[in-house]
Amino acid sequence: MEEIIIEENLKLIPYYPNQEIALKWYQDSDVCKQVDNIDTLYTRDRLDTMYNYLSTNGECYYVQFNKTLVGDVSLYNGNELAIVISKEYQNQHIGRKCIQEMIQQAKERGLKELIANIYSFNQQSRKMFESIGFKQVDEELYMYKL
Repeated sequence: MEEIIIEENLKLIPYYPNQEIALKWYQDSDVCKQVDNIDTLYTRDRLDTMYNYLSTNGECYYVQFNKTLVGDVSLYNGNELAIVISKEYQNQHIGRKCIQEMIQQAKERGLKELIANIYSFNQQSRKMFESIGFKQVDEELYMYKL
C-alpha cells in the first residue's frame, strides 16, 4: 500500500502501529458510540485488536489532514468500508472526501459494490454516506453500486 494524496492537505497514510495518536480519537465517548455502539472508551488492547483485524482483512489507512493524523478509514472483508474522524475534525468534509477516494480505489480494483454498516442512531454518518450515493438496504446496512 502506498500513500494516497486526495488533496494537498488531505492524504491517506498506510496503517502502521501508532497507538499514541490513534488512541486519542477513541477516547471520546461520542466517537466510541458512533463507531461501535459502546458506552466505554477504547483501551490500548481494544485498539490493537481492531487495527490488527482491519489491516489483516483489508486495507487500513490513517487520515492525515494538514499534516496531522485525524482518523482512519478501511476497506476490509472484500467490500466493507469503515471510517472514523476525530470529533474536532468532523463536519469539515474530510470523511466524505476519504470515502469518495475509497470508492475510486474500489472501482480500480473491479469491485461491484461497497457496503457500510451504520448504526440507526448515527445520523451524521448516515447523512454523509447517503450524500455520496449509498442507499439503505437494511436497518443498519448501506450499499453503493459501482
